[in-house]
Amino acid sequence: MSEKHQVDVVIIGAGAAGLMCAITAGKRGRKVLLLDHANKVGKKILMSGGGRCNFTNLFSEDENFISHNPHFFKSALSRFTQWDFIALVEKYNIPYHEKKLGQLFCDNKASDIVQMLVAETQAVAVEIRKRCSILEIKKTEQGFSLNTSIGDVRTKSLVIATGGLSIPTMGATGFGYEVARQFGLSVLQTRAALVPFTFSQKQHQQFDGLSGLSTEVEVESEGQFFTENILFTHKGLSGPAILQISNYWKPGGTVSINLFPKFDLLQHLKQQQKTRPKAGLVSILSQRLPKKMADQLVHLWCPIKNMADYNYKELEQIAERFTCWKFTPADTEGYRTAEVTLGGVDVDQLSSKTMQTLTTKGLYFIGEVVDVTAHLGGFNFQWAWASGAAAGEHV
Repeated sequence: MSEKHQVDVVIIGAGAAGLMCAITAGKRGRKVLLLDHANKVGKKILMSGGGRCNFTNLFSEDENFISHNPHFFKSALSRFTQWDFIALVEKYNIPYHEKKLGQLFCDNKASDIVQMLVAETQAVAVEIRKRCSILEIKKTEQGFSLNTSIGDVRTKSLVIATGGLSIPTMGATGFGYEVARQFGLSVLQTRAALVPFTFSQKQHQQFDGLSGLSTEVEVESEGQFFTENILFTHKGLSGPAILQISNYWKPGGTVSINLFPKFDLLQHLKQQQKTRPKAGLVSILSQRLPKKMADQLVHLWCPIKNMADYNYKELEQIAERFTCWKFTPADTEGYRTAEVTLGGVDVDQLSSKTMQTLTTKGLYFIGEVVDVTAHLGGFNFQWAWASGAAAGEHV
């Protein structure tokens, strides 16, 4: 690289949003330089979806996205939809399948998606430089001047696509927030999202031995409901239902867990009392719960009797305990295992059409670094693709 490398667009962060922005800008004939501090591009893409990348969702709707401004994300998502990304995947003949609830995964490996995106950048002559540290950013009359570990760069447009704080072992940092503050933007409080809950010491004792057991439940917190599986772990509760509700749970709050979703447990217990009076409660509940789970929870929560020996009030209490388990997490596992970061750059300071800041011409923020988070199931990738494309159309 020359001492003063001049380009049209510099994008910092070669993840999902940064790659899509580079592709879109390159197609418009822009000279694009894509920088990343990691040793490879798309690291979070590669590890996502158990290595198969849940790259979007067939049913991507506004209600799947979270921001303090519930209208901001609508523009970008309406202009680059799940169907646009699916068309790109099909163009490269990448085999994929719907797992459930509209979630689309690669049949083979997540690297198929990264290779597709890199091929798209190469087709439009995007220059990608890895292992690059940004030492200083300055605003100039013509745009921006960057002092980097690979030399000085000048650019008309600067796009920050550095992601949030989730999974620091993958290289996540708060760099994007620092840049935002440098240019006078406010950053809303961040916290780990799509993240497992941890047990208190007492809960560890109560649920010891259940690690690895899973069952479908309905969870509720702060008026939000999800019906998916929970998973007991050696640290606490995980599984899709828990990750989903973690976006809404507030520290110190409770999560209501129905272990018998879409099922009238009280009516079932009354019926079983008549037809199987000598059966134990564990035997009855293990028809729908893993036996070890049913056994441990019955001994924790219920008097141990044959069905015939419970009175009506006791059956009501049992049904209430299993369909409205009030669980208060000690905490979450934090950014170490969080899939995404809640909060970030205040979107009220950005154009919803272009992702450009309203106060600094030529400065853009896209992807996870901004205050847009989504549900589990490919929606966060869809935000990355859409916000990257939105900025790429205007840089």
